Amino acid sequence: MTIMNDETREFVAMHRNEDVRELALKAKRVEGLDLPLALDQIAGWQIARKKLPQWASCEGIVYPPHISMEQCSSQFTAQYKSEIAQTLLAPAATVRARVSDSGESDNQTTKSEPQLSDSAESVMQTAKSAFQLSDSPESDTLVARRAMVDLTGGFGVDFSYLARGFSQATYVERQRHLCDLAEHNMAALGLDQARIVCGDGVEYLRQMGPVDFIYLDPARRDEHGSRTYAIEDCTPNVLELRDLLLAKSQYTLVKLSPMLDWRKVVADFDGTVREVHIVATGNECKELLLVLGQQVHEEPSAPRVFCVNDNQRIDYDSAAYTQGLRIGGKPLPEVKNYLYEPNASIMKAGCFDLVEERFGVTQVGPSSHLFVSATPVADFPGRGFAIEAIGGMNKKDIKRLLNGTKQANIAVRNFPLTAPQLRKKLKLADGGPVYLFGTTMQGCDHVLLRTSKI
Repeated sequence: MTIMNDETREFVAMHRNEDVRELALKAKRVEGLDLPLALDQIAGWQIARKKLPQWASCEGIVYPPHISMEQCSSQFTAQYKSEIAQTLLAPAATVRARVSDSGESDNQTTKSEPQLSDSAESVMQTAKSAFQLSDSPESDTLVARRAMVDLTGGFGVDFSYLARGFSQATYVERQRHLCDLAEHNMAALGLDQARIVCGDGVEYLRQMGPVDFIYLDPARRDEHGSRTYAIEDCTPNVLELRDLLLAKSQYTLVKLSPMLDWRKVVADFDGTVREVHIVATGNECKELLLVLGQQVHEEPSAPRVFCVNDNQRIDYDSAAYTQGLRIGGKPLPEVKNYLYEPNASIMKAGCFDLVEERFGVTQVGPSSHLFVSATPVADFPGRGFAIEAIGGMNKKDIKRLLNGTKQANIAVRNFPLTAPQLRKKLKLADGGPVYLFGTTMQGCDHVLLRTSKI
């Protein structure tokens, strides 16, 4: 790794709020200034300021080239992984088992993992407490025995947050320049327990002793640089390593593409997935996380699914909601005053019957993934709208619905027209306070719903 000299460091400090492209063109060539390195540091810090504010506040951090910064985890998703690890490894009497935020009890309780009647928020607070670590001798002894390994280190963002809950934390990465970066940055972050290993993660896994926790983020690009999604096409192939991972760790956390069908992924791992975490931020799915662990019973059990979108979090037993796409069990209410659109993590999970049951709303129609209710719903995990009018696609209904409106925000769900096509047909500009949804109701009727955001 190239260490910044004084001239380069001063240039970065002086210009880090400026446009990198303009700097590249107009910056004076000063003796001793490594301009390409300086520009990488300025661009990296500008990304980190929004994506990794804790890293950005640490003056000693050295950033990689632009593409690595774009691809690395955000602070939110990295912290969430740490919460998963600390909750999994917390003492059994506190958070060994997690339940849904509705306070429902599960009939799938096992002797080794007692279910606690608690809210998801309480669970996450407990996880955060575990992350900060207790001062009690029992906690110190427990943590002193904890060891984790990140077999696909990369830039090290995920590792830096996971490592904080372990007394021994090993980062493994094949690329020497990333190892050098990690060694420098972990020291700058004060992670004295971090051990940097430059080598192949799979070979290290085969030779290492058992640890409490393993993390993998398989590379999703092939040898030609093209993006891949299937587990078998990623490096390393976690499916091939499954049995070895189970033998070498109490829990393994695997980060996969959010493009994958989580149900198929669970089936591919053949009963070893304990938890599925669908993580979104800004209503965009970012990661699919799997927790692998040894089966408690001879018969495979269904995993618990966690849907996360920023501060909106719900979880549920997937065995209880195997028909997540069913429609028709609950008729539409006569009065439809409110429309609700689930967040991206719930859309990905497909747990629409769970949403009906837990929040007292009704699905609009097959594959529409919208919900209506007569009364407002508190804390719905998604967006809420007040319904002003509902009509069909005939000219009379459209005229009544628009009522002179010249602009609207348009979305479609299970509708014969795309949003741009519907906008063109209705001759509406984009924006404004009106939200117009095109969808299909129960009974296969194509409708438009004029709404305003709650």
